[in-house]
Amino acid sequence: MDTNASPSSKLADLVERIVHSYHAHPQLHHLDSTFLPSRDRAIEITELLRKIIFPGFFDEQRLTSDTVHHHAGDLLHQTHDLLYEQIRQALRYDLNRTQGNGKGDDCDDCDTQAQKVTFQFLERIPEIRRMLSLDVQAAFDGDPAAANYDETVFCYPGIDAIFIHRVAHELWKLDVPLLARIISEYSHNQTGIDIHPGATIDESFFLDHGTGVVIGETTEIGKRVKVYQGVTLGALSTKGGQVWRGRKRHPTIEDDVTIYGGAIILGGNTIIGQGSTIGGSVFLTQSVPAYHTVSMKLSELKITAARKPKNKAKATEAPSQANDDSGFEI
Repeated sequence: MDTNASPSSKLADLVERIVHSYHAHPQLHHLDSTFLPSRDRAIEITELLRKIIFPGFFDEQRLTSDTVHHHAGDLLHQTHDLLYEQIRQALRYDLNRTQGNGKGDDCDDCDTQAQKVTFQFLERIPEIRRMLSLDVQAAFDGDPAAANYDETVFCYPGIDAIFIHRVAHELWKLDVPLLARIISEYSHNQTGIDIHPGATIDESFFLDHGTGVVIGETTEIGKRVKVYQGVTLGALSTKGGQVWRGRKRHPTIEDDVTIYGGAIILGGNTIIGQGSTIGGSVFLTQSVPAYHTVSMKLSELKITAARKPKNKAKATEAPSQANDDSGFEI
């Protein structure tokens, strides 16, 4: 680039170089495409659904039993219109991606299918609410720090994550995977909890704290399961890459299992039996029978007194054991 050129000339040259890089790296652009779901609209849909599912919690105005019917109807109409358009975009996009040659552009049935899928999803809202009511109950019952149900809904990232997962999972089951992934990654960004929309999670699920939890696509989780922060339910190996697509790669967790912080459980053949407890920091690649406990053997904990600093007055010396109120034996 000519260092003596004017700013406008430098910018014009830079534009040329950037546009050239678009064509050099096609993985990073989506040019000349008519149909593509919108991340912003997907997030907007999620927030509308949050208001429908948790009425009165996240609304700008106070709701009453007299006004909630009109309010729910208005939100449902907004959600329908936005969701239909995004499902329409996603279905046509998927056809163009998988079959090429403008198949999605010329798909006469896509709009009809999008309308059908939209209503199928919206009809699942009462069941999503039923499942979430049990999740909220599990969070309250399982955490003595919870003062009331409202606190769990307002404040618990685990409830936020499972709400969005239950929404995304329904879209996943209705074969709108890209839209489901966009919504689930919105949750990941907001909460630090990564749940693939393909994961199957039964009722009364409680993520305590939740930060750093990873739940893979083919994970199956039963009823009344409690998972603490930093847990990974992952694949045993991803070296094969796309060869593993469509296979059962992630664990099965049966009913009434508790998994403590930092545990890593891997593999599609790994089954954690009903009522079992997995201790913190366990690394597990084998199945566990029902009603068993798995824990790490603790390493020896060693605590030693610091060296006394040289040339210091006695007043600055480390306190003796007799004066130490830390509770440790030194």
